[in-house]
Amino acid sequence: MKAMLEAEAHDGPSLIIGYAPCVAHGIKTGMGTAQLRIKEAVASGYWHMWRFNPALAEQGQNPFVLDSKEPTASFQDFIKGEVRYTTLEAQFPEEAKRLFAKAEQDAKDRYQATYVWLTWSTKKNFNNPKTIV
Repeated sequence: MKAMLEAEAHDGPSLIIGYAPCVAHGIKTGMGTAQLRIKEAVASGYWHMWRFNPALAEQGQNPFVLDSKEPTASFQDFIKGEVRYTTLEAQFPEEAKRLFAKAEQDAKDRYQATYVWLTWSTKKNFNNPKTIV
């Protein structure tokens, strides 16, 4: 909700990218649990929630906000809640095992890189846009 309010308040173009389960994902618990799946995606580290608000830079604050906490739920359990992944596992178990482990490590690496960037970027002078990037 914060991202939507910030995007609406921004004087200029805004972009919101979110995780949106769909029928093609084959959610085993059904589309009626889509909001729960979104929470599970964040809790497992499958999806990271962050925002960039240029208005914060104008106030001398870090415009980058990481809303996700470090993952607390099982990444593997999350992906195995969708038919698109369990079908791969049923047809190609060894390849699926390798790919699932790689996807989990990639998600952990993305979170860590985002967290490190956030920590590093707090040292920047946000009143000077050239120092943000």
